[in-house]
Amino acid sequence: MRKTFRVLKEMAEAIQLNETRRHIMLTGQPGIGKTTLVKKVCEKLEDENWQCQGFYTEEKREDGQRVGFDVVTFDGQSGALARVVDRDNPVAGRSYMVGRYNVLLQSFEKIALPSLAIKPSEYTRVIVIDEIGKMELFSRSFTQTVKDLLKHPKTTVFATVPVRANPFVEEIKNRDDVQLYTVTKENRNQLVNEVVDAIKESLECYGT
Repeated sequence: MRKTFRVLKEMAEAIQLNETRRHIMLTGQPGIGKTTLVKKVCEKLEDENWQCQGFYTEEKREDGQRVGFDVVTFDGQSGALARVVDRDNPVAGRSYMVGRYNVLLQSFEKIALPSLAIKPSEYTRVIVIDEIGKMELFSRSFTQTVKDLLKHPKTTVFATVPVRANPFVEEIKNRDDVQLYTVTKENRNQLVNEVVDAIKESLECYGT
């Protein structure tokens, strides 16, 4: 009888693991509020003593005009991700352009990559990446870090990804262990608790 109960328990746990997606991704049109949703989710998680690390992006404005984007880490570091290029004064030498923005690769890597580093002895935690986008993927080191984090046994990756993406991002979005949410104006507020619950379920299922 005890053996039967143990077998049934193990089967139930295996089914739960198969149904629970390890990594959580948000997608949606630019400006829809993905970063705001990320910050709200992380605030709720940290209120419940779940550790978040990583980075999010925010607009850089001067005199009311957007002049670029900064990367901000959860431990308080920040630096430039991209800046608008004056068409009359193009960037000299090699540049990494997305539209009218020049991606400042060294600045991005200096701030973002350390925020994603995992120490071997640390327990499972939430790794926040906002976003896995065209600007960030100019960095080969960042691309490799994302690959490593997705297969790391002690991480739950919580990331944003663009709707239209390159094959690398599309592959991530279609992984069996990824739960993908599409953010809209209609659902972005109600998604906060739903995403928090999905991340907690992942942490509880796969945490060590």
